[in-house]
Amino acid sequence: MNLFIIEDEIVAAERIRELVQQTAPDARIVGWADSIEDSVRFLRASTASPDQPDLILMDIELVDGQSFEIFHEVEVPCPVIFTTAYDEYALQAFKVHSIDYLLKPIQREELRNSLTKFRQLSDRYRTTVPAFDVNALIEGLRRSTAPAQGVHREHFLVRQGQRLISVGIDEVAYFYSEDRVTFLKAHDGRYFPLDQTLEEVEQQIDERQFFRTSRQYLVARPAVSGVYVHLNGKLKVTLKPAIPDMLFVSRDRAPEFKKWLGG
Repeated sequence: MNLFIIEDEIVAAERIRELVQQTAPDARIVGWADSIEDSVRFLRASTASPDQPDLILMDIELVDGQSFEIFHEVEVPCPVIFTTAYDEYALQAFKVHSIDYLLKPIQREELRNSLTKFRQLSDRYRTTVPAFDVNALIEGLRRSTAPAQGVHREHFLVRQGQRLISVGIDEVAYFYSEDRVTFLKAHDGRYFPLDQTLEEVEQQIDERQFFRTSRQYLVARPAVSGVYVHLNGKLKVTLKPAIPDMLFVSRDRAPEFKKWLGG
């Protein structure tokens, strides 16, 4: 088995090399690259050569960008196992593309299981190399599959320019809807659009941490900076970061909100 490593951290690359030697002594590491440019150069040169990889271990964040760009530059001739620090729920999206992943820091048994999976599927890969749909892959990352029932989201994968970043649930001040688009607002003022409705987000997060104050807002307890009694038993709520509109909790939901806030 020829194995190609794409990793921009030398320490991480050496750890992968050591783990490969421990878990797959018969594997031959044919190359290592730390950038998109070097990866593309190697893959082009290895075409129809003894060094053509059978499997690639590929980091997502490289020194010159995200490794998804490699698929735009050159035909990738083999399956890929991504290595990443992203949340495991988001990475379930890889499964539909016959791509496995290893969550950093990589553990020996996880690598062993991934290599075993590759060996079991190797006959299929010899006859038909899976098509890598980069746009679908990125969209799958951004959407991310919902957690299993009873398990709450711990991170949301969002887009910041051309970069995909993971925002922890404890960083979220509130979610809100505006012009039919759902946004995530962080405590530090950053905000990101999401590819989910507010209702879908509400189903995935812990109701003990967030409260649906209105049709437009789903707020975290630390974001509530003030609560005031208003007309007809309603409550006026102020948030931090501040919002441009007045936010009210209806009279019917006011007792539930006060109980949640005090919990």
